[in-house]
Amino acid sequence: MTSEMTAMTNPASRRLSRRRFIHVSAAAAGLALLPVSNRLFAATTRSAEHLRIWRGTALGADALLKIHHPDRAAADRLIEACLAEVRRLERIFSLYIEDSALCRLNREGRLADPPLELVELLGQGAEASRLTAGAFDTTVQPLWDLYARHFSKADADPAGPSKADIDAALQRVDFRALHIDPAEIAFTHPGMAVTLNGIAQGYITDRIVALLRQSGIDRSLVDMGETRAIGARPDGGPWIVGLEDPQHPGEIAERIAIENLAVASSGGYGTLFDPAGRFNHIFDPATGATSWRYSSVSVVARTATTADAYSTAFSLMPLAATRRIVESLDIEAHFALPGGARAVQGRLTA
Repeated sequence: MTSEMTAMTNPASRRLSRRRFIHVSAAAAGLALLPVSNRLFAATTRSAEHLRIWRGTALGADALLKIHHPDRAAADRLIEACLAEVRRLERIFSLYIEDSALCRLNREGRLADPPLELVELLGQGAEASRLTAGAFDTTVQPLWDLYARHFSKADADPAGPSKADIDAALQRVDFRALHIDPAEIAFTHPGMAVTLNGIAQGYITDRIVALLRQSGIDRSLVDMGETRAIGARPDGGPWIVGLEDPQHPGEIAERIAIENLAVASSGGYGTLFDPAGRFNHIFDPATGATSWRYSSVSVVARTATTADAYSTAFSLMPLAATRRIVESLDIEAHFALPGGARAVQGRLTA
């Protein structure tokens, strides 16, 4: 499976649309897992009798939950619990739901008595911003809005938004102008807006992991846009996560073995604004441009939230600058460089 995921806030645009499987493959201890597959499973096998599948939509994308459990009713309850948690978090983090906490913050410029999860997630984002000198910045939503608006026009200039328009958007981008407090979240500059696309999928993955562990699941691979393993596979071996080859989408360039670790990837090739593929969704908060420094970046960390945030930030940073952060946080980073070369920093084990 691949861990490369993309994000969008303009579902009306065909070019920006995405299809994502949210895959939770959970097993009771000692029960063998079936391999991930799009085909129907034969109901005659004992494993299939223990397999419960839900397909639908979550976080604006196709979703798939697979629970392997000897108790059919318990599996159904576990699936519903996972879906209920996703729906609850969507009401907080979504840029699609007009009355979500995030939409209300962006619309009104402040949010009194914010949900604890939003305070927590924005706080983790702010810490990533500080450690990366602003490379990670949740306030880049004005840049996203600018590029999406520009390229939605039939006569859009293929060179992208004008420098004047980019400079105007940058006046509303600054992580330091986001006040985060349990009593209130507020922007200190007018016209600001937040996106959680570079961190929320990881956070939701971590929440589902916590829910499954509380339910007694000790061997599972959870993918809520980013991937995190609970323990080892039921056969005792590590889970294998494949990193997609940006030069050949759909093919695997590298495989990573993980136990009790998370993997997240960021790559500009996954979401493009223009037909020529010059402009992507990875925005540089310093310049307002989109970045092609790397074809993709993948981070292995102990939580999916951390992996998600730093795979986004590292996409904008030179290798020399990322090495210090990799060492200080005890994480692992995989870089796909333009032209096909790859570089790895750190080595993380459970």
